[in-house]
Amino acid sequence: MNESLALFPTVNAMLNGTAAVLLFIGRGQIRRGERERHKRTMIAAFVTSSLFLVSYLTHHYLRTSVYGLGPTPFPRQGAWRTVYLSILLSHSILAAVIVPMVLVTLARGLRGRYERHRVVARWTYPLWMYVSITGVVIYLMLYQIFRA
Repeated sequence: MNESLALFPTVNAMLNGTAAVLLFIGRGQIRRGERERHKRTMIAAFVTSSLFLVSYLTHHYLRTSVYGLGPTPFPRQGAWRTVYLSILLSHSILAAVIVPMVLVTLARGLRGRYERHRVVARWTYPLWMYVSITGVVIYLMLYQIFRA
C-alpha cells in the first residue's frame, strides 16, 4: 500500500480543526461588526472545508477502489464502539445536510442579502461547527486514542 495514504487522516483532521477555528473567529468578527473580516474568514472556512471534502473523498476512493481496503474499522468493542459509532453516524448525516446549507448561507452573504443570510446562518453555524469538531474527534478516536 502507498505510504502517503496514511497521511490523509491527519491532513483531514487538520483541515476540520482549521475550519472550526475559522468558524469561531468568523462568528466573533460578525458579532463585533467586522463585516469584511467576517466575509474573508468565512470564505477561508469554506475553502478549508472544501479542501477537506476533496481530500476525504480522495482518501476513501484510494482505500476502497485502488487498494481494496474499505473503511478503517474501529478497533474496540463495547461502550467505546457505541460512542464512536454514535458520533460517526451523527457526523455523517449532518455532513451531508450541511453542504447545501453552507452554499446557501455563503451565497446569501456574498449577494448582500444579509437578513436572509442571518436566518440560515443561525442554523448553519452550529451544524458546521459540530461537523468540523466531530471530524477531529473521530480522527482522534480512530487513529490516536484507540489505534489498533
